[in-house]
Amino acid sequence: MVGYDPGSQGAALSPEEAALAGSAAGMVTRALISPLDILKIRFQLQIECLSSQRSEGKYWGLFQACRCIRSEEGLSAFWKGHIPAQLLSICYGAVQFASFEFLTEVVHKSTAYDSQKSGVHFVCGGLAACSATVVCQPLDTLRTRFAAQGEPKVYRNLRQAVTTMWRSEGVLTFYRGLSPTLMAVFPYAGLQFFFYNVFKQLLAPPPTAGNSGGTLRSLVCGSGAGMISKTITYPFDLFKKRLQVGGFEAARVHFGQVRSYRGLMDCMIQIAKEEGVRGFFKGLSPSLLKAALSTGFTFFWYEFFLNVMQNVKEQQRTRDLTKDVEER
Repeated sequence: MVGYDPGSQGAALSPEEAALAGSAAGMVTRALISPLDILKIRFQLQIECLSSQRSEGKYWGLFQACRCIRSEEGLSAFWKGHIPAQLLSICYGAVQFASFEFLTEVVHKSTAYDSQKSGVHFVCGGLAACSATVVCQPLDTLRTRFAAQGEPKVYRNLRQAVTTMWRSEGVLTFYRGLSPTLMAVFPYAGLQFFFYNVFKQLLAPPPTAGNSGGTLRSLVCGSGAGMISKTITYPFDLFKKRLQVGGFEAARVHFGQVRSYRGLMDCMIQIAKEEGVRGFFKGLSPSLLKAALSTGFTFFWYEFFLNVMQNVKEQQRTRDLTKDVEER
């Protein structure tokens, strides 16, 4: 069960165990959904109006974009920026789930609210995601830069990218897009945990200890929660990506146009004027597919790894008891 569960028959989950399960879930999920992330970013960074996308825009459909990227950059292009993305997923998963488990336990022990209520999961999930975002934002910016660059590559590796950005743009460039990210991540993550909790309770009774992780139900509930939360908060994700590549002139070759924005409001106004309201939802299709798979897999693998660790602890406890009995 995700979140502090006072009714659990097993030992309480430690922050280290939650961090380990969260990082493992993030690592496995990232490897599976990386191509969808590349497609989403490419659509988000394309400036041309959707009304004339076939005549002006480089990408105008999922399959067309896949063929275009595959023919121009090769199959490996779908995993561009995978190292910073993988570091991001591992770090983000660890901080988010460790914070979430800690916060739900604090709420249950310090307030009158039940830690397994959906409303508690919304607030704690949003706060946990904000914590993870602040910690991991530099890795997210690096991931976006790698995904945006075409051929020839501007950044050969992670070390060279960090050095170049630091020297040419300053340390604050690693936190570009942080404002819209925080504005979006609280409701986005909060809604993920909220709907995941709601769907888990609707589809079946709470699972018993020892049978709580890695079920098809976790995958289905997580996928539904991911799609709903992504649709509601999607424009802020697009704003973040545009701000992260602001001034990254090398992306001009890849996307045709690159804009520099003075801030979040300027970004919103320019997109509305040049691309219309529909411009706020560029890349929504691959994003929904990615959100369904990534959120579903994240909860699936998180509960799976928690279940594995719980089984290992139970086996160790059984061996210890058996040994004590034999010694007596």
